Amino acid sequence: MGPTGSGKTGISIKAAKKIGGEIISADSRAIYKGLDIGTAKPLPSDREGVPHFGFDLVEIGERFSAYDYKKYAEEKITEIQARGHRPMVVGGTGLYIDALVYDYKFGPRKVKKDETGEYPDRKEVCINYLLIGVKVDDVVLRQRLMERVNKMFVQELFDECKKLVQRVGEENVRKYGNVYEFAWRYMKGEINLDEAKRLNFYADWHLAKRQMTWFKRNKKIKWMETQEIEKFFGV
Repeated sequence: MGPTGSGKTGISIKAAKKIGGEIISADSRAIYKGLDIGTAKPLPSDREGVPHFGFDLVEIGERFSAYDYKKYAEEKITEIQARGHRPMVVGGTGLYIDALVYDYKFGPRKVKKDETGEYPDRKEVCINYLLIGVKVDDVVLRQRLMERVNKMFVQELFDECKKLVQRVGEENVRKYGNVYEFAWRYMKGEINLDEAKRLNFYADWHLAKRQMTWFKRNKKIKWMETQEIEKFFGV
């Protein structure tokens, strides 16, 4: 786990190849079909033969809750283990990860934060999970986010954005990823391309900081830099 742009995808694929792993995405935006560029899904050609799950689960506009994710991920974990492989949950959506790792119970009683801002259900890890956070320097992270933004603003993104607006309306596009809001504003002529990229960079930066605030509450996470993770898995 780690903030957006931290390099989770690349290092997880390397680790999975080394240990016979199969990857379950924990990304609340990558679940939607047809939203590939704006959600930074790894292309099939970039997955290096490692099976991936958790992408393209629902149509744009359909509801998919943390409960739905937990149920889906648990099923995939069972399937992966039955094949004799190791399940690896990879992503930046903290609630998805916590719901799975800490076996949140959903139903009539909602999972709520207590007065300290913690989730009271977050106790001990429910099964044999190893929690690894991708540690990245702020300067490096900002550079990666800018590089990613520059690569995202291509025709395929604008095609995705147009389809998204048609399905959910322009007032809802941001729910599916920061980049769609600014791509749409550019497409309407409200802002130029450089401004769209700049605004998207800062939105992603703030998202990364919010993600880290969530993860830092979890003292079970072992934070390691990319090189340390590579050494840990022997890649």
